Amino acid sequence: MCIERCKHGFGDQSRGVTLRLSSTAKSIEICKCLCENGKQSIRDVAHRTGFSKSSVHRHKQAMERRDIYPESWFWETAEGRNWLMRLVVATIYTFGFTRGVGAETMREYCVRLHLEEHVGCSPNALRGVMQRLEQLIVETAKTWETEASANGEVRDIIGAVEETFLEYMMLVLMDLHSGSILLEEVAEDRTYKTWKALVDNRLDTLKCGVRYLVSDRAKALIQLAEKGFGCLSIPDFFHLVHDLVKSYSLSIGRRLTQAQKALEKAEAVLEKAHRRHPEGGDDALAISEVEVCRQEVGRWERVLSTYRHHLLSLSLAMHPFDSDESTAQSAHQVESRLQAEVMAIEVFVHEHELPARPDAMKKVDKQLPVLAALVDFWWQGVQDDLEPMGLSPVWRQWACELLLPLVYWEYQVGHTRCARRRARRQEALEALRIACDQHAITQQLAPQILEEWKGWATEQVKAFQRTSSAVEGRNGYLSGMHHNQRGLPKERYPVWTMVHNFDCRASDGTTPAARFFSRSFPDLFETVLAEMGELPRPRRRTCEVG
Repeated sequence: MCIERCKHGFGDQSRGVTLRLSSTAKSIEICKCLCENGKQSIRDVAHRTGFSKSSVHRHKQAMERRDIYPESWFWETAEGRNWLMRLVVATIYTFGFTRGVGAETMREYCVRLHLEEHVGCSPNALRGVMQRLEQLIVETAKTWETEASANGEVRDIIGAVEETFLEYMMLVLMDLHSGSILLEEVAEDRTYKTWKALVDNRLDTLKCGVRYLVSDRAKALIQLAEKGFGCLSIPDFFHLVHDLVKSYSLSIGRRLTQAQKALEKAEAVLEKAHRRHPEGGDDALAISEVEVCRQEVGRWERVLSTYRHHLLSLSLAMHPFDSDESTAQSAHQVESRLQAEVMAIEVFVHEHELPARPDAMKKVDKQLPVLAALVDFWWQGVQDDLEPMGLSPVWRQWACELLLPLVYWEYQVGHTRCARRRARRQEALEALRIACDQHAITQQLAPQILEEWKGWATEQVKAFQRTSSAVEGRNGYLSGMHHNQRGLPKERYPVWTMVHNFDCRASDGTTPAARFFSRSFPDLFETVLAEMGELPRPRRRTCEVG
């Protein structure tokens, strides 16, 4: 019996714990009384706890009825109930909200943990807990946002604006500097008027402005930046490269696949000829065909490699520093390099007789000058930030030619998945690290001051945002969640937004909201867990008599 186990080993576990539901509180008090005083009559337990004898009798019967498994005794204690609350809420929070697991699957999980006698595990009961958790998450996060906006210093955002199409169309605004989602709103249309009203309302609440916006070239989004906020509208470099990739990569891949299949067919013919004529007298034609096919495969493999090299060079050109020498680049230099690579791709396409895509290339050419303008805009921001410091030319040179490129390539290496790009950037980083360490200013600075300078450089580096790929990644996550749960109500979207902002942690442990408001917040899960109240009780089923 669970009562006997409590009596022999858990004398003081539930002291000082008060639960909200009177029925659960009574059960715990009775269990504590039995643990502390051993075997006793119902009258004695009622006297010590202050409950009626009938109430003590019912609760003792219920405890005995729940004593099915070896671990059942633990859930009768205060510590057990608290841990049970954490287990159920963590299951719903982690699997239900962030992984898209359905209530039926979570019910099966809880039943296999032998929890069905101690907490309501039906899908409807778990959905009720989810609704309560949703409400607490949204209310808590909004409270934190309001307090942080009123008390904190919020800088201008570097925004990425995008439309996401799931069951409903959503308009998304993300601050690329911090990764915080500022707007994720279901809307009927995506016109400039709708965008402006939603973004204005959100930015007024957060008390922040816009430094520049990164977007695809949708007219409403360009108008939102240039007319609505009077800032730069930067083309999304991710979309620009994607336009090139979808224009030619499929054609190249198809030609390579066809060549590989032809080679496999020719090799099969040659092998069949060898089996018919082991002496090899009539294999010359088959051998010649295999050699021709191998050359064709090799040719298209080289074409694919060359095409990827052009895309790599295009990506390496779009930086404020030259990837080879780490020297500062101007917008004119960046534009020239981008145009040279695009022209090289056009010549490459013509040489290999790939299908022409004039509309796509015209769209790319049109975006290059506006995209390159980001470099001069970024450098102007760096100079404006250094101006109040009154630095000498030597210090400015150290900050702009050594410290900034060093921190910039460190940041890029940490965010680059492509092995070839990472290797190129790592080479530039190592050369800069040696030069910076040997510089007289670096050697004379105290470690604390040097770290402050690196912090300044990191903030400047994060202000250079050329893509909205973070939004695309978010869209992919939402698409998977939407697919897993076969569509979700509108009420669920704000929950995902708040969980992303306040509980999505980077490698340094910070959340997007902490980076955006420049302050720390309590742990979201622990906060809502403390406010959850009681779990639903299991349904009491009528047993057969006989």
